[in-house]
Amino acid sequence: MATAETALPARAPAPAHRDGNVLRWLSAYTVSLVGDSVYFVALGWSAQKAAGPAEVGLVMASGALPRALLMLGGGVVADRADPRRVILGSDALRCLLILAVAAAVALTAPALWILVVLALLFGAVDALFVPAVGALPPRITGPDQLARVAGMRSLALRLSQIAGPPAGGLAMALGGPATAFTLAGLFFAVSLPLLLTIRIRPVEPGAGRRTEPGTARADLLEGLRYIRRHPLIGPLVVAGAICELGLAGTLNVGLVLLNAERGWGPSGYGWIVSAFGAGAAASALLLAVAGRLPRAGLVLSATLLAGSAGAAAIALVPHLWTAVVLAAVIGLNAGVFGGLDSVLVQTAADPAFLGRVTSVVMLTMVGLAPLGYPLAGAAVGAWGAAPVFVGCGVLGALGATVTLTSGAVRRAELPRAPRSSGGRRAGSRR
Repeated sequence: MATAETALPARAPAPAHRDGNVLRWLSAYTVSLVGDSVYFVALGWSAQKAAGPAEVGLVMASGALPRALLMLGGGVVADRADPRRVILGSDALRCLLILAVAAAVALTAPALWILVVLALLFGAVDALFVPAVGALPPRITGPDQLARVAGMRSLALRLSQIAGPPAGGLAMALGGPATAFTLAGLFFAVSLPLLLTIRIRPVEPGAGRRTEPGTARADLLEGLRYIRRHPLIGPLVVAGAICELGLAGTLNVGLVLLNAERGWGPSGYGWIVSAFGAGAAASALLLAVAGRLPRAGLVLSATLLAGSAGAAAIALVPHLWTAVVLAAVIGLNAGVFGGLDSVLVQTAADPAFLGRVTSVVMLTMVGLAPLGYPLAGAAVGAWGAAPVFVGCGVLGALGATVTLTSGAVRRAELPRAPRSSGGRRAGSRR
């Protein structure tokens, strides 16, 4: 005789946009991102007040070094510990760091050494925070909701980029560095009670994948071998690294130089960057609303090819309005590619390795991508914008070739929503 537990069908989880657990996490994440944006405004302007332009660059770059060096170790920590607790501890540490600096600069002028130490410590804490954030979504929602969560997360990032800098600038104008740092610390403090309310699922490792924790070095090497041998994750990581190295520097630095070369002025640059952001926001909205795109692996490759073609063409068009349209196309395709890449990695990875996988993916963004910035600037100075943009578009197409030559990527699909025992999609109405 069937028990009550086996006789009753399992209740389908709520869609991500109606799941209180996901929405609490998204709220905490958004508030934390706004705090990040306010912090960087406060840090940059405080450095400008304390020293000259060269020192501003030094302070702003200081946080990138520990973040890149410790990111892989952060992945090991995320896999060994509860990622929610890692995120909670990271936000608490960032809150205390920033409030301590706010108190220090309120009592004295913002000394350069204080700002450098803050940036170094903040970057080190970020190396723990970022892999844990990547490992958390599969623990708070079902696999079929990860694409929707990726879109919602991208929209949160765009919202923080809109709200954070003006808030930081207003705080600097009204009360100076101490007020701006205090505001950033308060944003991190607000995220803490929201994080405390999040429920996470226990890890359910894939068969034969989980090993007993060894030393940190052994765990790290095991994670790297896992990525290299995985038929889907390996090609996706390689393709993403190629694209970050080739396209990120060109789009971030090259667009400034292209705009100057064409004489479109600051307003022209603003239109291009805004169009790129609008395209990326549209891609996030698409993923958040649709929840699932069929033939995800092929769509991922196609959007990477389209975005690479747009990056190559943007330096060849003569008119500003054409460049603005192409920037929107690039942003749309780059956003879909990035979202699908993230979700396919999250759904394919054994949960026991997800923190380490995320740390490698993010290392290509915070470690490899900045290496392309000086290279892109020097190349545009030597050869002009058009050859550099075309070359980087070709490099992006090489990343698409990596995905297209992988059978696992071509066949990759996003998970479907579970169906009820009666055969209808879970949550559907009669």
